Amino acid sequence: MKKQFEIAIIAHDGKKADMVQFVNKNKNILLTENIKIIATGTTGGKIESIGIKVKKMLSGPLGGDAQIAARVAEGKTKMVLFFKDPNSAHPHEPDISMLIRICDVHNIPLGTNEATAQLLLFGLDEIK
Repeated sequence: MKKQFEIAIIAHDGKKADMVQFVNKNKNILLTENIKIIATGTTGGKIESIGIKVKKMLSGPLGGDAQIAARVAEGKTKMVLFFKDPNSAHPHEPDISMLIRICDVHNIPLGTNEATAQLLLFGLDEIK
C-alpha cells in the first residue's frame, strides 16, 4: 500500500464556486487511494457535497488556516491548494500570511490560483 499524500484545500468565499468546479474536474486525481484531502470547514463541506471524502478543520476565520499550517510544519500536509480571493479583504489575513510563510519554510507546494493548482495536480499525477 502506498503512503498517503495529504493535500489541503482552502477557498475564500468568493472563490468557493471555482474551487468546487476545479475539484470536480480533477476527481480522477483526487479520488486516488493514496490521496487524503483536508480542508477548512466550509470549503470541506462543499467538497463533500460532490462526493469526495475530506477531513474538515475549523473554518478559516476560526483558525482553520492555522491548523493547516501546523500540519504543514509537522510534515503531514504535502501540498496546499488555496483558492485566494485577491479582491476581498479578509479579517484573518495574518493567518493566511502565516500559512504561506510556513509552506515556503517547509518547501511545500502551494497553489494560490486555479492555474497553479492544476499544474501541481498534473505533477502529482505524473509521480504517482
